[in-house]
Amino acid sequence: MSEMEINNGYRATIMVTNDDGIDAPGLRALVQVLVSTDRYIVQVCAPDSEKSAVSHSITWRHPLAVKQVQIQGATAFAVSGTPADCASIGVSKALFPSIPDLVISGINMGSNCGYHIVYSGTVGGAREAFFNGVPSISVSYEWVAGKSNIIDFTLSAEAILPIIDAILVEVKNQTYPQRSFLNIDLPTNVANHKGYKLTKQGKSIFRMGWREVSSELQGGKMLSTMTMESDSARSVENDTPTVSEDHRLFQREVRGAESDKEGDTDHRFLREGYITVTPLGAISRAEPDCQAYFKDWLPRVAERFSSSAL
Repeated sequence: MSEMEINNGYRATIMVTNDDGIDAPGLRALVQVLVSTDRYIVQVCAPDSEKSAVSHSITWRHPLAVKQVQIQGATAFAVSGTPADCASIGVSKALFPSIPDLVISGINMGSNCGYHIVYSGTVGGAREAFFNGVPSISVSYEWVAGKSNIIDFTLSAEAILPIIDAILVEVKNQTYPQRSFLNIDLPTNVANHKGYKLTKQGKSIFRMGWREVSSELQGGKMLSTMTMESDSARSVENDTPTVSEDHRLFQREVRGAESDKEGDTDHRFLREGYITVTPLGAISRAEPDCQAYFKDWLPRVAERFSSSAL
């Protein structure tokens, strides 16, 4: 099926999830853009509250609470679980009558590049769909306080429409690769982006530390952009301990950042203004030189120690 045929009657089903929560502006902008094209059946299955940086955690020991919510043009459910939970139940036919053709997780407020892909709930939602055999993409916008605007989420959604349509063509033709999913990051100045750039996951990371605080309110809340939320209206009088005196409280804080040294990685090209498209898998293999080292190391361990010592 060609792209023209997609625009002439075929309506693919797209399910949207995220980790910022069902009311987040990134998800709402994406859904609005998808609905406005009148080319897709749009479903939403997203957390009922923010679940940033929960990675691929799932709810195991208790049931999920699910509530249908109103989002114009879409069938939507808010779920009391993680992004991976939402993707799993969303593609299971427990809530919707059919399995979606594509799952989109996002649009996240803050990029997900390098090692941060491991922490990302946004990526976790797309990965869970991938685990279930459903084509998926995770989408994040490089939000910068003071420069970014809510309209940038709409621009980001519009910027990835060609990718969405191209994927759906391949899915319809049964030619889309089933051994990977895509992680897409959009630059801060998305209105003037430099185009798409195929990249690989790099090793960029924020280095974290901890500081002791007197209450859960002190120092603000860590946002998914790895910055701290400041609320000047928050009263000092409310800054009182919320745990018993025999507990201590520690707040995570960013203490530095490490960038990629390689030239073809996601974070580098994102900072240069490109929309980065990074194929991901789910197998956490070590670097080849590490594999070679342990291939030689393990037999020496066995030789050095007797079976009783092991």
